Amino acid sequence: MSKIIDGKKLAEKIKDEIVKEIVETQDFASNAETHSNVPLRGGRPNLAIILVGGREDSSLYVGLKEKEAKKVGIDTHLYRCPENISEKEVLEIINHLNKDGLIDAILIQLPLPDNLNTDKIIKAINPAKDVDGFHPNNLKELNSKDLELSSSGGALMPPVFAVVLEILKSVNYEIADKQVCVISNSDIFGKSLSKILECRGANVVVAHGDDKDLKNKTSKADVLITAVGKPEFIKKEMVKKDAVVIDIGITKKGKKVYGDVDFDDVKDTADFITPVPGGVGPMTIAMAFKNVLELYKRKLIIKN
Repeated sequence: MSKIIDGKKLAEKIKDEIVKEIVETQDFASNAETHSNVPLRGGRPNLAIILVGGREDSSLYVGLKEKEAKKVGIDTHLYRCPENISEKEVLEIINHLNKDGLIDAILIQLPLPDNLNTDKIIKAINPAKDVDGFHPNNLKELNSKDLELSSSGGALMPPVFAVVLEILKSVNYEIADKQVCVISNSDIFGKSLSKILECRGANVVVAHGDDKDLKNKTSKADVLITAVGKPEFIKKEMVKKDAVVIDIGITKKGKKVYGDVDFDDVKDTADFITPVPGGVGPMTIAMAFKNVLELYKRKLIIKN
């Protein structure tokens, strides 16, 4: 029996740290203000969320983000847009939020309707307010060096990538010299995650969900990471014995949520495995909040 990685528990630990840091940051700003004539912006971090259309899963996910953000001390501002909103109107909302001094961070809930150009919309976000870290400028900076979150103004780690690293850290797994297979239908996602893992010494193969030789690639991987949105298509014969399996893929059918991995079929083959739900999902939200906090801290100007 594999060891199931409890994403909810890990997420709660991350959120507890965020709460503590928000309080400490506010206290620091408040104390500094008493010794300065410079007006300081303390308060709580502010996250703007843009939700387009009426997808049930997206609406539920945004609702969860709002609820959890409130718990950790982050204020949210939801911009709910109709399915038929024009691309121009979405870009106008983003432009407004880019200029709004109250807003520390902007999040676009994906997927967007087919009539909208996702790449163009993400590119319109001010890189300094890009929570997900997928703005081309942020990805370029992230891929140019091995960066972690820092207050120095460097690139933010996209939350889902940070989750992968946090999961490996939680099980004390050293990926240097290990074989890693990343399955993704997005070249940007696969190549960017590959770069981050290679910076840590891993040997990475990036595959697509429809690769004819996929089984040959996955069955050799010490760490298998899948993010394609194909329910339960990873079977035990595709998984190396005692591998670490990280399931990022999420598909909703009716009221049930499925991962890319057939959990019941694979759980006795893998050494560690993330469940769906309760694995990567809660951690991704927590890591997004961590990015919000980082962007909030960068905007605080403290002058004694």
